Amino acid sequence: MYIRVLHWQPNAGHTVSSQILAEVSQCVESINGVKEGKWKATLSFYRPVLKEQANAAEFPRDFLGISLPEQPSKYYFVLRGQRLVLEADSTIQTIMEKLQSYKTRVALNFEGFQYQLGDFQLRVGKVVSIQSESLRGIVMEMEYRPISSWEKSHKIMGEFFDIWQEALSKRSLPGHFVHMEPNFGEFGLSGQYTLQHTAVQYATIMLQMIATAQSVRN
Repeated sequence: MYIRVLHWQPNAGHTVSSQILAEVSQCVESINGVKEGKWKATLSFYRPVLKEQANAAEFPRDFLGISLPEQPSKYYFVLRGQRLVLEADSTIQTIMEKLQSYKTRVALNFEGFQYQLGDFQLRVGKVVSIQSESLRGIVMEMEYRPISSWEKSHKIMGEFFDIWQEALSKRSLPGHFVHMEPNFGEFGLSGQYTLQHTAVQYATIMLQMIATAQSVRN
C-alpha cells in the first residue's frame, strides 16, 4: 500500500464546483475505472479549552484529528508544531468530549466514490463542512496496492499520475490536481508506508485548502 493524496487547485478567478467533481469522476470511468462503492474520511481541527491563559504553554496550540475508512477502529492525531503523528483507538474521541480539554473548531468530511484500476485504487470526493453541505474542495486519493515501500512505489505512482493528468487535460477544466509531498521524516515516519503517512498528507491538504481560500478572498 502506498497512497498519494491530492487536492484540486482552481485556476485564477475560478472556484471548485460540483460540475468539476462530476467531470473528474467521469474521467476516472473513461480510463476504465470500476466504481466499487462509497468512501468517507473525517478531519477535525482542535484547539485547547484554556481555563487559565497561564496554562497555554502546557498544551499544543492546535492539532488535527483524522478518521480514515481503511481503519475505522483507529483515530489519528497530527500535531504540526511538535511534528508528531499518533495513532489511537477511535474511542479517544468520546474521552476528549468528556474531558472538554479540547474543542473542535472546524470539522470536514471527505466523501465520494472509490474506483479500481488494476493495481491502483482511486478515491474521488468532495470536501464539505459537517455543519453545512457547502463545497470546500475536491480531493483524490491514488493508492498503489502491491508495494508499501515509498521509494519503490514513488516512480510507479509518478508514471500513473502522468497518465491521469493527460486524460484529465483533455476535458479542459479550469484547474488541476496538486500533490505536495510532506517531509515524512520530520514526523519520524520511515520509508515503509502506513496510514500515519496518509494522516500527515490530509493535514497538509487542509492547510493548502485554507491558503487557497484566503488567496481567492484576497
